[in-house]
Amino acid sequence: MSETLARYLPEHAVKPVFELIVTHQVHLKIVNERQTRHGDYRRGMSGKHEITVNASLNQYKFLITLIHEISHLVAFEKFGRSIKPHGNEWKYTFQRLMLPFIRPEIFPHHLLPLLARHFRNPSASSDTDTTLSLALKQFDQQNDKNYVFEIPYGSVFRISNGKIFKKMAVRTKRFECLEISTGKTYLFNPNAEVELLKTN
Repeated sequence: MSETLARYLPEHAVKPVFELIVTHQVHLKIVNERQTRHGDYRRGMSGKHEITVNASLNQYKFLITLIHEISHLVAFEKFGRSIKPHGNEWKYTFQRLMLPFIRPEIFPHHLLPLLARHFRNPSASSDTDTTLSLALKQFDQQNDKNYVFEIPYGSVFRISNGKIFKKMAVRTKRFECLEISTGKTYLFNPNAEVELLKTN
């Protein structure tokens, strides 16, 4: 397991993550990318703790996602199954488990203050923290995607499910975009990845 983890995690995170997996008897599966989620935790019919994490994540995102999912397991075990999945008990657990990893041997220096700020009150997904999300994305493999915030107003773009939109206006922290086929307006986070389409 340590050898497998070493392919997906920062070097100095491998040993402490392996110890967490053993301590909490986690059955970890590294899976092909899913558009809707980075990771998942569930207790199987046999009582086994099953965690899946997307193989496509960069090493820092993989680490955060795996600790996020282990925190679900630990919070449920400590506080009971009736707690909210991303409630205060989970936030407290995520903070406590993540803290030992927020150090320069594991994360690049410029990410440390962003992580420290995020983990004062962690959200259900680090993707909703636009500043941190964009900082983490710079370690992704190169692709031909753009971010909504960087394309010009009036641009037409496609998202992963094939739907096509036109960027219209900014509203506070998000962007209003018009779905071409229905005429409905949707709000996009600035860090949403999209495929820019050429128009005449």
